Amino acid sequence: MLFTSISFLYYFLPVVIIAYFAVPKKAKNFVLLIASIIFYFYGEPRYIFLMLAEILVAYVGARLIDKYKSKSLLICIISIHIGLLCIFKYTDFLIENVNNIFGTNVSLLNIALPIGISFYTFQILSYVIDVYKGNVQVQKNFFSLATYVSLFPQLIAGPIVRYKTIESELSNRKHSFENCSYGIQRFTIGLAKKVLIANMLGELCTYFTSAGEKSVAFYWIFAISYALQVYFDFSAYSDMAIGLGRIFGFHFLENFNYPYMSKSITEFWRRWHISLSSWFKDYVYIPLGGNRKGLKIQIRNILIVWLLTGIWHGASWNFVIWGLLFGVVLILEKMFLKKYLEKLPNCIQRIYVLFIVMISFIIFNADNMKTAFTNIAGLFWSNGVPFINSYTIYYLKSYFVILVIAIIGATPIPKNIVLMVKDNRNLNKVINIIEPIFIIVLLIIVTAYLVDNSYNPFLYFRF
Repeated sequence: MLFTSISFLYYFLPVVIIAYFAVPKKAKNFVLLIASIIFYFYGEPRYIFLMLAEILVAYVGARLIDKYKSKSLLICIISIHIGLLCIFKYTDFLIENVNNIFGTNVSLLNIALPIGISFYTFQILSYVIDVYKGNVQVQKNFFSLATYVSLFPQLIAGPIVRYKTIESELSNRKHSFENCSYGIQRFTIGLAKKVLIANMLGELCTYFTSAGEKSVAFYWIFAISYALQVYFDFSAYSDMAIGLGRIFGFHFLENFNYPYMSKSITEFWRRWHISLSSWFKDYVYIPLGGNRKGLKIQIRNILIVWLLTGIWHGASWNFVIWGLLFGVVLILEKMFLKKYLEKLPNCIQRIYVLFIVMISFIIFNADNMKTAFTNIAGLFWSNGVPFINSYTIYYLKSYFVILVIAIIGATPIPKNIVLMVKDNRNLNKVINIIEPIFIIVLLIIVTAYLVDNSYNPFLYFRF
């Protein structure tokens, strides 16, 4: 079930909210658990039992780990969850490569990828590892752990919510009008970002892919549009997840912090998909030794982390290369590049980041590396196409406004303007009146768009 579907917005969500606030405190987690199971069953009925089985393994495993403090048991539980993830996500990728290398003809299994398995697997892993380390108390209530893992606001596409972030809120969270108001506002803004910006940019990228006549300018428009689409698509989902969580009393951590304002790739990954990058840092990079054992070990650790980051995103060589590209750039920055970048004007530093990220997302988006290289070469007039043509001018005119809105929206400018207005006591009173009206109007516009438009994918659902 999509957050951006009429069935979710006007049937599922209102019923869940009413039921949630109608029952006593002790039953609220049960309502969320049942709602989350229905939510997942609606989109992935075959694999609901897989998720519940993994939760059961994590529950029993964590109880045993807490009792016996056994590292071998921890490794066993981790292996089960990673093994299941690999079976469903990477089996066919492995078979394809074995066939290509050895000339064999092993049939692909064509296993369907369970939605959200990469996200809920990492949440389970963080829980059992933190129990072993003593960072969290083991959860003795199975239904509470199941609620944490399956919580529908962040189940499908993150952010990756660690157990320790909401440990206390699972049993004791506060509900207030302010929380609900903030949650509705945050959810609606995320909904608008997805439907009115990300989807429109997605349409432009689709037109580029299918266009018979391309140009250098069109290659650049595509590259910029796709980078913006990925940001608005995924940050919008995070906004909606954070907003829904707040309605139900949970405080999920921020997942994006204006990453396109970064002045280095190192900074970019502190601002982009924060829950994933911090997960790999805490559960892979630091346990491997981090930067504590010399430069060679640090370089090895960075490459391992970014190889795994690429593979986590998908079973394809373009994801592997995408991850390793960032790994190599991060190593270069740590070795010498960052100190030279810091001497350059801020605008040049940001252009450097945007260019690297734009190229990386061309690789990220491509079905294969041949397509990626073609699209990258097209940026530099290497495909024998004109600089601009009538098709490019047509699509640029058609999507110029949305591109400008997206570029401005990817910066803190809109947020800073709102905060500046709110700092003025007189204007703040006006804002308090206008804000709820604006949210209602925005919801009406989004609804009209959803009724009239069928293009509505979430990019991170495939991970």
